[in-house]
Amino acid sequence: MPREEAMPLRVINSVAPIRICDNGGWTDTWFAKRGCIFNIGVYPYVEVQIEVYPLTDPSRRIILNAENFGDRYIVLPRNERHEWIHHPLLEAAIDYMGVPQDLAVQISIYSEAPAGCSTGTSASVTVALIGALDQLTPGRMTPLEIAYAAHYVETGILGQQSGIQDQLCAAYGGINYIEMFDYPYAAVSQILVSNPIWWELERRLALIFLGRSHSSSKIHEMVIQNLEDAGPDNPKLEALRKTAKQARDALYAGDFAALGASMIANTEAQANLHPALVSREALQIIEIAKAHGALGWKVNGAGGDGGSITLLSGPSMSQKRAMIRAIEETNPLFQNIPIYLSRFGLRVWDQEPNHVR
Repeated sequence: MPREEAMPLRVINSVAPIRICDNGGWTDTWFAKRGCIFNIGVYPYVEVQIEVYPLTDPSRRIILNAENFGDRYIVLPRNERHEWIHHPLLEAAIDYMGVPQDLAVQISIYSEAPAGCSTGTSASVTVALIGALDQLTPGRMTPLEIAYAAHYVETGILGQQSGIQDQLCAAYGGINYIEMFDYPYAAVSQILVSNPIWWELERRLALIFLGRSHSSSKIHEMVIQNLEDAGPDNPKLEALRKTAKQARDALYAGDFAALGASMIANTEAQANLHPALVSREALQIIEIAKAHGALGWKVNGAGGDGGSITLLSGPSMSQKRAMIRAIEETNPLFQNIPIYLSRFGLRVWDQEPNHVR
């Protein structure tokens, strides 16, 4: 890698939104086979920056700076190691895309969303990283291709469990209705509403981090086994698919009460998969939200310990603020994360040469 004061040949930036309010989650999986998902792309987004230099030291060709973890290290070439050690998802994505042999890069990755927030952050990071690395070689991938590549890295290369909705939301942004017709193939329909509905939805939504990182558990393994055994026509999966359609129709109509009802129905359907998917902390927040006139609540992601919950407040701004204060005063770990609806998905651009320094 060049000296710190060396001027990069180019600087590539990319950002991608995270995902909240994923009605129909669990149905975008291999065992569901087909699904219906409603989700909303929001900021804070994840950020990737790639500084590109001429290659001077092959032993330091790729430097990865995972800022949230305080990790800055050399990524060894694939033929010099047998596994991904520090950050497997990031390292696998770099290997999948590759870096031209005559270049050296420093890749910096950052997200304001807490790790393990159950907002699809890992998928957003992978989408943003693949989108930025795509700029280093001729030709350009479409947002859909980038979403599928990110999904393949997670499932095909690393062998992890992952639906497809998070990658699609990161790539497309906005408010989405996703129909997965044959896993993992899906059609994305962006829900376009008037500015007043968009602004009102943005004002009413709140994202509450439960203070602990979400992690997969034996509960998830048991749920997956039960769903796999029951097949795609399982009524529990159908109940989840139904809430995505309800949310889509409610938003088109500008009916926030119906949207809130669809979120509640989805959270109840999650609990029906296994009661522990709606944690004690989430139930505590739901009770506070009810007391402050909230219209809806959705445990984000698959549910379980940690993670986050999306709340849809009533029309009063003051009551929403009082609700958030009450939540944060109840438990010092509970944290409101300010969010803004993302009109765009993945964005990639080169920094202007005169702005590099």
